[in-house]
Amino acid sequence: MDEGVVIKVRDNGPYKVTGPVEVVDADGNRFFFDGDRPLALCRCGHSRSKPFCDRSHREAGFEACERAAAPAVDGAARRHRPSP
Repeated sequence: MDEGVVIKVRDNGPYKVTGPVEVVDADGNRFFFDGDRPLALCRCGHSRSKPFCDRSHREAGFEACERAAAPAVDGAARRHRPSP
């Protein structure tokens, strides 16, 4: 089954993106990723190659282990749990 794009929040690290995706920065520059390899997006704010992760979170001592909660908007998010 083709999963499409999946964004995983990594404890104390970046957002890990798998699947084909297009990233558009504030200036409209477009970056295309075909999904062959995971993409890591900065979440700590310390990367020198934003919006991409360069592992600066390790040097900065970034710590974040939040868990997602569904938004209050109807139908905006679905929670999926894998089958046992």
